[in-house]
Amino acid sequence: MLQRLDETAALLVVAGSALALAAAWYFQLVVGLAPCPLCLDQRIAYYVAVPLGLVAYGAARGGRVRVAQVILGLLGLAMVINMGIAIFHAGVEWRLWEGPTTCTGAPVMTGNVLGALKGARVPRCDEAAWRLFGLSMAGWNALIAAGLAVVAFTGATTRRKDAGAA
Repeated sequence: MLQRLDETAALLVVAGSALALAAAWYFQLVVGLAPCPLCLDQRIAYYVAVPLGLVAYGAARGGRVRVAQVILGLLGLAMVINMGIAIFHAGVEWRLWEGPTTCTGAPVMTGNVLGALKGARVPRCDEAAWRLFGLSMAGWNALIAAGLAVVAFTGATTRRKDAGAA
């Protein structure tokens, strides 16, 4: 397993990212929970991780271990940034600090915006739409991103023991 840890890490990052996106889209399209702007920002790392993780996997399989490790390192960094956004979002939901005025403040109405917004529910970043065991989706996302960061950094820093891994 240690000989192929870079490949395994790449596939785990791809699978974890795809599952996180599937869950987000499930909650949005099936359950009906519209994402706020911070929720959408948290999806970016996963959208990037799926194709880049596949590239890292292909590079590792093709013997380009250094390329795979660099990509895994970048994916780990992306997940750390995503974790930071998720922690910030969870803190906004718990009212530990102020969030962006674009999704927590009172909307600014100009022109016929009020008419356009009739019947539309604008999701707010400071209201957790769903919680499990006390954690909101942002809290769970922080844990998922942290786990994927550990996987990616482990794959990026572990050397292969086979001869072709220079």
